[in-house]
Amino acid sequence: MLPHLAKYIPPPAAITGAYVEPFVGGGAVFFGVRPKKAVLADVNTELIDLFKAIRKDPQGVWRTFEAMPEGKDAYHRIRRLRPGELDTMTRAARLLYLNRTCFKGMWRHNGKGEFNIGYGGPSRRWVITASDLANVSRLLRRASLRCSDFEEVINQRQAGDFIFADPPYRPGHRELRNQHYVGRAFTFEDQIRLAAALARAEARGVLWTMTNSAHPDILSLYPNHLAAPLTWGTGAAPGALTADCAEVIITSTRVQNASIL
Repeated sequence: MLPHLAKYIPPPAAITGAYVEPFVGGGAVFFGVRPKKAVLADVNTELIDLFKAIRKDPQGVWRTFEAMPEGKDAYHRIRRLRPGELDTMTRAARLLYLNRTCFKGMWRHNGKGEFNIGYGGPSRRWVITASDLANVSRLLRRASLRCSDFEEVINQRQAGDFIFADPPYRPGHRELRNQHYVGRAFTFEDQIRLAAALARAEARGVLWTMTNSAHPDILSLYPNHLAAPLTWGTGAAPGALTADCAEVIITSTRVQNASIL
């Protein structure tokens, strides 16, 4: 999807302030854009700690990750470890291990805040290398990493900044009812908060682009904004991609009128 999204994101040289992701997740767009200066935020404390550990010591994270055992039983033992009881390096490597060996790389917590995705096998684990982590570390040195609610991050943005927002959503639906991510759901009330925060930022001169569900109630939150359908995205089945994904790209008015399109 990156080549398609790139049409709606200014090139790094055109972003005079900071490139900002309030829902950074795996950071695919940040790593694709490679901006000169960035603010990356997420409510997942473990995720932000992983990025901080890779930024500081990619070789240490790799050595710890590489030493973790293979197999379903080992996966469940490592999944049962309590992150708060682990040192920084082990906590970071554990998240990377679970992400690379769980079912389709999904991330979901139960109501107790415990990661609960099943085992997916080792095939995705060794796609990444020590060199990859070193490259990630180098790029993360351009970024401020924050564990924060999206509204606080957006409220701090000023003219010259650019926001790429990819909130949690189910394609075609107006909200997530299941507490699938760090023990909470992303409700329609959150969608309303997000729309209001982006409107305030836009009034301050901030440019933004967002991917979201194509549900009519969500589209109604962004009147007079460009909403272009995604030509390829996630489908109903976990990890499946489809051309009929019920997702859209929405942009601020100034991005809509800019030459980058």
